[in-house]
Amino acid sequence: MCGITGYVGENNNAEAEPILRRMVKAIERRGPDGEGVENWPGAWLGHRRLAILDLSDAGRQPMLSEDGAVGVVFNGCVYNFLELRQELEQLGHRFRSMCDTEVVVRGYQQWGVDDLARRMRGMFAIGIWDNPRATLTLLRDRLGVKPLLYARRGKNFGFASTAAALVAGGLAKEISAAGILEFLEFGYVTDAHSIYEGVSKLGAGQILEWKDGEITERTYWRLPDPEENSRIGFEEAVEETERLLLESVKLRLISDVKVGALLSGGIDSALVCWAVRQAQADITAFTVSMPNDPADETEATRRTAALLGIPHEVISLPSDSSGLLEEVTTAYSEPFGAQSAMAMLSVSAAVKPHATVLLTGDGGDDLFLGYWFYPTYLKTEQIARILPDFAGPLWRSLRPVADAIPALRRPKHFADYITGGLGGLTRAHDGLPFYQQRGLLGPRLKQMPLAQREIALTMDAARHMMRELLQYQQRTWFVSEFMTKVDGGAMHHALEARAPFLDQKLWDFAAKLPPSLRLQGGELKTILRTIVRRRISPEVANRKKQGFTVPVERWLAGPWLESFSAMGRDSVLEKQGWLAPGALTRCADEVRQTGRATRQVWFLMVLETWMRAKL
Repeated sequence: MCGITGYVGENNNAEAEPILRRMVKAIERRGPDGEGVENWPGAWLGHRRLAILDLSDAGRQPMLSEDGAVGVVFNGCVYNFLELRQELEQLGHRFRSMCDTEVVVRGYQQWGVDDLARRMRGMFAIGIWDNPRATLTLLRDRLGVKPLLYARRGKNFGFASTAAALVAGGLAKEISAAGILEFLEFGYVTDAHSIYEGVSKLGAGQILEWKDGEITERTYWRLPDPEENSRIGFEEAVEETERLLLESVKLRLISDVKVGALLSGGIDSALVCWAVRQAQADITAFTVSMPNDPADETEATRRTAALLGIPHEVISLPSDSSGLLEEVTTAYSEPFGAQSAMAMLSVSAAVKPHATVLLTGDGGDDLFLGYWFYPTYLKTEQIARILPDFAGPLWRSLRPVADAIPALRRPKHFADYITGGLGGLTRAHDGLPFYQQRGLLGPRLKQMPLAQREIALTMDAARHMMRELLQYQQRTWFVSEFMTKVDGGAMHHALEARAPFLDQKLWDFAAKLPPSLRLQGGELKTILRTIVRRRISPEVANRKKQGFTVPVERWLAGPWLESFSAMGRDSVLEKQGWLAPGALTRCADEVRQTGRATRQVWFLMVLETWMRAKL
């Protein structure tokens, strides 16, 4: 787990070196244990190290091949590196370290990048300079756990773990209107855009090659679609899921530093801790307590830990909320409005003194369908399949009538879903309409279209709602909010978060299961709950999903309101034309009158704070 960066195309070392050095400096929090820089004619690689495997200098990066012709910077962990190492040794390779980075170097030389990508099991963002070919290759893991961004500067090209590093290197500066619009819609910027003009994000499961100023990209992995005619039975699905989870947890225990496990009140982290015990690993489970908060899960986790027989420590979070927004602005180099980011930062800060690697239950809800809305969308798909083709056009001709009747708000959205599919769902999202209806958008955003709100409305899409929804979520919300939140929060405190439910073999298996099987009997995440009932207890299996919550909307309507109101008197967003004059003041007045702040107002506070910090 580290920070990586590189700059290629500039043959003048006097110009290239300071660019690279500034980028390395910008990612130092991601790697407090060491710094490395290497260069070739026209190519520089930089690295900040968080030492997890082979703590000696043998694990230093950038790591070079024996002849110095190939250099690698690597962020993440290849969990099956011992297996790959053994295979390479049988092919004649000799290793000088005990870390996974050297496997990446030699694996690239032996197999090439495409075959190497298919073989690696883990989370990774990798930069490879091949000097004989004068080619830079970038590679990102299948689910986008680790970030990788890049930008051009004429024929020159830079990449880094964060957008802030590219800005520090002078490769980015201007704010992107598309990025601002996406943030106001979602509270994050998707992988399709960046908050900076000219900055791109390498997609999950993608490979990029740069040579002589030209870029080519290709995809080596895609999320499998559910196999609607699958013959797999429920019991077989439960057994295979349990086997793969145990295997995944065992792989993620490999480390030369202390490993801990996060234990919340939910079933996903309980299953991870159960698997840790099955592996007979000496690991402590950590629960982060929020004293006097309704969301505190301490008592539930104590019972779970006792059932599992796992060592357990409770760490209390500070009750003072001051400084949290500023920390989010520092930790995430794009504006980031996920309220749980504050919780992730607090959890990471609390756990870091006790462990450097933390196993989490992230990903279980996404893969095994644990969110409340999945049964609703499965039902819309089932209804759409019995409707005639003309149902879609007919409903859209009648919809203006329904728009005039406020009481039909929910029924009309449901009708949109069963006749339009994913396009109906994205149009119902309550992001941009909040600002549009109040006239809050400025001239730079007013007429801009948003691609997610222009997805076609078709009966065919409605009949495949779950397939399209899962693909859409994986490339937007999952990678751009969820993965970003975990990586940014953990790495800000030099903590490596490992999530067994993000294992590629688990996803290759479970993503193909029909949604009806993953929601059998109308129960959310029923496959995982069945394992918990059998291996831990019915009490744990039946607990409602809660998770870490941060009451930012309540704080915004209370102790933070005056700070927000003061922003309106000298708003950067308004001065630059992103928002209409007086927009923040009007929002503050509305919060004051109603005693309630919406998440859209929270997004404005985050964005204004971020813009001021970046000036």
